[in-house]
Amino acid sequence: MGLGVVHRASGFTGRVVGLRANAVTLQSKSGQVRIFNLVPGAFAAGGRVATLVPPRVVSNTASRTASGSVAVGDHQARVARASRILVEGIHDALLVERVWGDDLRVEGVVVERLDGIDHLAAEIAAFGPAPGRRLGVLVDHLVPGTKESRLAEEVAHHHVLVTGTPFVDVWQAVRPAVVGLTHWPTVPKGQDWKTGICRALGEPDPATCWRRIFGSVHSYVDLEPALVGAVERLIDFVTEPLSAAPQFP
Repeated sequence: MGLGVVHRASGFTGRVVGLRANAVTLQSKSGQVRIFNLVPGAFAAGGRVATLVPPRVVSNTASRTASGSVAVGDHQARVARASRILVEGIHDALLVERVWGDDLRVEGVVVERLDGIDHLAAEIAAFGPAPGRRLGVLVDHLVPGTKESRLAEEVAHHHVLVTGTPFVDVWQAVRPAVVGLTHWPTVPKGQDWKTGICRALGEPDPATCWRRIFGSVHSYVDLEPALVGAVERLIDFVTEPLSAAPQFP
């Protein structure tokens, strides 16, 4: 818009004031307006024969992270928050990084491994939760009657949130369809769960089996809603502004 051109066939000189898919509107210095077809070589611009083309439309659709959040461009690394998210093991940490890694870096949230939750109370005491220093904990197999549920219920701190999924292991939080299963198989009681899953997938080596599962996850849509919801709650909890947090005596 505003480009000065000459329509070669008619000699009409003006500036571009309007565009359509196959036509351009020019306005002369005297205010006269004419419409010309956009045909190759029909105009001159800057003393040279030119073909006018409509500008490319810039998409307003924002790019998204693997978690579905709007991607933040040109973001500078920030100092990590005092608040943390704890997960049970390496596989939990890898899945959280793959899907929420970009979001967590923007927010300055560090994810750390517990390597099991048998000593959860001691870990929380050592961390020292406080206003502005919150702790989120992601737990597997968080269903009534389990060890994990009992340990989670023992946590009673205003600045600690324990969430989790009903799955035996975080592997099961990956949607079975993405690894070629209609459902995760039921492993007989007394048999190692991961061994049974690897057998069902035809991958006897657990490390190879995990790489197959992990490699099938590209975004939150490849995960079960229970895990997605649990992680989102933890991120919201540990990034809540101090001024917005409830005040306790």
